[in-house]
Amino acid sequence: MVVPEKEQGWIPKIFKKKTCTTFIVDLTDPGGTLCQCGHPRRDHLSVAVEDAFGAAVVTVWDSDLHTTEKPTDAYGDLDFQGAGRKASNFLRLSDRTDPATVYNLVTHTWGFRAPNLVVSVLGGSGVSILQTWLQDLLRSGLVRAAQSTGAWIVTGGLHTGIGRHVGVAVRDHQTASSGGTKVVAMGVAPWGVVRNRETLTNPKGSFPAHYRWRGDPEDGVQFPLDYNYSAFFLVDDGTHGRLGGENRFRLRFESYIAQQKTGVGGTGIDIPVLLLLIGGNEKMLKRIENATQAQLPCLLVAGSGGAADCLAEILEDTLAPGSGGGRRGEARDWIRRFFPKGDPEVLQAQVERIMTRKELLTVYSSEDGPEEFETIVLRALVKACGSSEASAYLDELRLAVAWNRVDIAQSELFRGDIQWRSVHLEASLMDALLNDRHEFVRLLISHGLSLCHFLTPTRLAQLYSAAPPNSLIRSLLDQASHGTGTKTPAPKPSAEPRLPDVGQVLLMLLGEMCAPRYHWVTGEPHHDHDCRESHHGGENTHLLSVRATSELMLDAVLGQTPWSDLFLWALLLNRAQMALYFWEMGSNAVASALGACLLLRVLARLEYEAEEAARRKDLAAKFEGLGVDLFGECYRNSEDRAAHLLLRRCPFWGDATCLQLAMQADARAFFAQDGVQSLLTQKWWGEMDSTTPIWALVLAFFCPPLIYTNLITFRKSDEEFTQKDLAFDMDRGLNGEGPARPADIPVMSLPSRRRCSPHFSRWSQFWGAPVTAFMGNVVSYLLFLLLFARVLLIDFQPTPPGALELLLYFWAFTLLCEELRQGLGGDWGSLATGGRGPGSSQPLRYRLHLYLTDTWNQCDLVALTFFLLGVGCRLTPGLYELGRTVLCLDFMVFTLRLLHIFTVNKQLGPKIVIVNKMMKDVFFFLFFLGVWLVAYGVATEGLLRPQDQDLPKILRRVFYRPYLQIFGQIPQEDMDVALMEHVNCSSELGFWARPSGPQAGSCVSLYANWLVVLLLVIFLLVANIVLVNLLIAMFSYTFGKVQGNSDLYWKAQRYSLIREFHSRPALAPPFIIISHVCLLIQRLSKHRGGSQDNFRVHLPKETERELLTWESVQKENFLLARARDKRESDSERLKRTSQKVDTALKQLRQIREYEQRLKGLEQEVQHCSRVLDWVAKALSRSALLPPGGDPPPIPPGPKD
Repeated sequence: MVVPEKEQGWIPKIFKKKTCTTFIVDLTDPGGTLCQCGHPRRDHLSVAVEDAFGAAVVTVWDSDLHTTEKPTDAYGDLDFQGAGRKASNFLRLSDRTDPATVYNLVTHTWGFRAPNLVVSVLGGSGVSILQTWLQDLLRSGLVRAAQSTGAWIVTGGLHTGIGRHVGVAVRDHQTASSGGTKVVAMGVAPWGVVRNRETLTNPKGSFPAHYRWRGDPEDGVQFPLDYNYSAFFLVDDGTHGRLGGENRFRLRFESYIAQQKTGVGGTGIDIPVLLLLIGGNEKMLKRIENATQAQLPCLLVAGSGGAADCLAEILEDTLAPGSGGGRRGEARDWIRRFFPKGDPEVLQAQVERIMTRKELLTVYSSEDGPEEFETIVLRALVKACGSSEASAYLDELRLAVAWNRVDIAQSELFRGDIQWRSVHLEASLMDALLNDRHEFVRLLISHGLSLCHFLTPTRLAQLYSAAPPNSLIRSLLDQASHGTGTKTPAPKPSAEPRLPDVGQVLLMLLGEMCAPRYHWVTGEPHHDHDCRESHHGGENTHLLSVRATSELMLDAVLGQTPWSDLFLWALLLNRAQMALYFWEMGSNAVASALGACLLLRVLARLEYEAEEAARRKDLAAKFEGLGVDLFGECYRNSEDRAAHLLLRRCPFWGDATCLQLAMQADARAFFAQDGVQSLLTQKWWGEMDSTTPIWALVLAFFCPPLIYTNLITFRKSDEEFTQKDLAFDMDRGLNGEGPARPADIPVMSLPSRRRCSPHFSRWSQFWGAPVTAFMGNVVSYLLFLLLFARVLLIDFQPTPPGALELLLYFWAFTLLCEELRQGLGGDWGSLATGGRGPGSSQPLRYRLHLYLTDTWNQCDLVALTFFLLGVGCRLTPGLYELGRTVLCLDFMVFTLRLLHIFTVNKQLGPKIVIVNKMMKDVFFFLFFLGVWLVAYGVATEGLLRPQDQDLPKILRRVFYRPYLQIFGQIPQEDMDVALMEHVNCSSELGFWARPSGPQAGSCVSLYANWLVVLLLVIFLLVANIVLVNLLIAMFSYTFGKVQGNSDLYWKAQRYSLIREFHSRPALAPPFIIISHVCLLIQRLSKHRGGSQDNFRVHLPKETERELLTWESVQKENFLLARARDKRESDSERLKRTSQKVDTALKQLRQIREYEQRLKGLEQEVQHCSRVLDWVAKALSRSALLPPGGDPPPIPPGPKD
């Protein structure tokens, strides 16, 4: 990483180099001109050469005693000539340099991020060719793991040995990978063996230093630096041409890093450092011994040869059953076999000291594969802990979270031998939430983590701060923070979001209807008995609904608030798997699924990134499917409880019901269920039986005395209460209390039934049913249209209005009053009315917005506006004809309004939906047709009548005539000169077609008349064949696409229609004015007790708790059934079979290893048997035994 020169000017003041101060003759040099430091006499200072007395006393050169430190003269940027890559950082420093200063230089001045892991690679320096599987290990295992985990790779950094192969692996991986983070490879090399190091020296620093790394002959003493590394530490111990001078600094540097903290998701863990040994000579044993003494874990690559194989075989032998002190001889034999030139006693002592910390050693073999390198690394770190205390494994657990290896955590950390407590898992859960590790969230919570104690307001705000800087939710939070209206200064975009800002965002997205809010509340927070948590300070943040703070949420009572908070967080940040898991664990399952669908679809419409919007839509579809399937499970278990579930107000979603959430979320599949349609049918018929024939209803409507006959059947008044008793008996059984007595059953606060006489009860139930109100409105509307048509055709005269016309005006006035009641009252089905209970007032702007979003309401407003305009023109002198024209057009709009009435029909409703969808295709067709029609009309008119200047006639011939030609009306005599009649078109008599005098505008040009005929042919070909068939094809596609879903559209619209007529007064226009007057009187007298919402039930808390418990049981059954179906699917079976095969293969490998061990033991036993036979024979022939003694026993022969 290139750093400006001025930022590195302090380096010579801190970092030093070493210079030899005492010349001690190297006894191996024949000429006696070479010092033991490796430098010749001429390279030493005069002081070092003249100190003959000191040199005579001291015979062994020591780097600490015989050197002096001076400011470094080699640092800056390193440019490898011809390598074609960015410059690297380099620094010459003393081997006694403080590692803390070096680490600060790397992370602050050079700008490298603190690592999540450090892998120090050790190996032979003279390895020129590496085995193929080792190359794959470095490229696909080590380098890939370093990139995915943000690790540093530390090697010698020289273009030789294992350092060269690591450099090649880094180069190949970065060439093959597109994007992503770059791998950080650092080289720690001895300054005395670096070739061409004189090009690096510059007391003021090199920016850059042009380094020649190839082209020089190999001498085996000096080696060039490898150009694939990002940084180099050239350790100077005062020697020249001596390898190993960097070992002391490298060990101290790695040990210091192991004590530092790194950031995983904004928190800190100890940086794990792992030594990776590939091959190596006997000197590597000393390196491994020092590492184990420094408590650094080591990973031995078995099969790479040298020290790695030696230690791996000795470690495997010591771990084998029956191993003991008798195997020291075998260890000595292995050492001699691997290191024939080394001192066996010294090497054996080193190996024994290493084996005292064998828990720090882990073996990696070629059978593990490069893709399992991360698993082996984490297993090595876990093994190095060697404790049963959970606190010793916290960093390894968080590292597993950072690597997203839940399989390693399950197999190594949650085997049952580590005693985990909830407080130990909280930091890892925070990392898992921030990094979207949903499997770890499940794992940690399943092992006893208390979410109530974990989720504090501070942590929840930290979770929201994990939103990407350029994401939609981040921009919404910034807008909310700047628009809160408080006196506190607005936070910066990078500041941590506040929970009230989150509540403001939810309010912007969902409106007043169902947005949960975060408020600042003074006082003690509310916690249930399962979730007690102390907070310091007077201000606390809680999730509360829009209603009064004294009315506590049922979720908080049930201890579900943390799940709800995390569920909202996951939805806003589009964490799909997290949201699904929190939905499974929370309550209000059906309502939460529909609310999630609504929130995600609103966010998808606002999302400006196509991929993110698509993911939100897919997740919304999943939640809609979950809501549909779960409610179907509930309906199959209990129809009555399922109905209460639909009508129950959900405090978490602003007291909205499931039906209201589904309507706002456009969850058509939810309305198409049998349970929802059954409830809607029941509400449609009111207290009447839904099997009542339509003809009987019509007869009773026109002949009210028939209501008291058996022609109209009503449901039994005690039926609902009986069903309630049966429904809630199961609650008592569920709680272990046995069957409930009728006196113990809580009564729901349904709309009250007054004890009236049977005759009055039948009357009110008949006329109060929505189907009756619908029938009255249909009859009234048809009569209104008949009266409107009669007035337009017969009675609409310039004279003052007559009685029928005045009746029409009054009738239209009652329709206008009803529309005003719907728009301003907000009782037609607004979700806003659920915020604080029925009858609550909402902002006028919000009620008007809900009213105007309905297409049919817009049609009503257009019709009534035209009617008022027409009546105004009709009553204004001189504008009678204009008023008549406007009213004639308005009659068409009123007549089209009949389609909305017929949408309730099961046969006509879906067809109206199809026609509505096809109208969009018509507009697209008209666009193409208009373009072609204008092109043809203007061209032909310009060719036929160039002299005509009558604009109305020109426009008629340009637009109207080509449009009629599409339907076959082709006036050839007006276009083809050969068929035209001979008429005079000039201003003089006797001329035709080409008069010599001034021409009239109707004269037809004879020039290029053949082109007009040709254009006509082409126009008819394109319009009648291409465009019309295109329209037919579009209609066919739309019909085929919508036909399957038209029933869904119709059932969803049916809810709106039933809700509308459920809230309408029983009287139809024009008698509806009586109901309006009564409502106005009630409003003026502030008497609101009579307002009832029949699409909402208000349950006592205990009853609501029992209903939610029943819903949770059904959700568990539903999830178990889904899991069982998934487990029995072909893909899961194949996955389990693959796992079993892998396990069998591993067991076979273990059996093969045991078989080889048994063969070795058998050979040893045979050898011992032969030795004993030889001893017995020798003793038998020896004079030591007395003559005549017993012969040795005969070995038993084979059994028959």
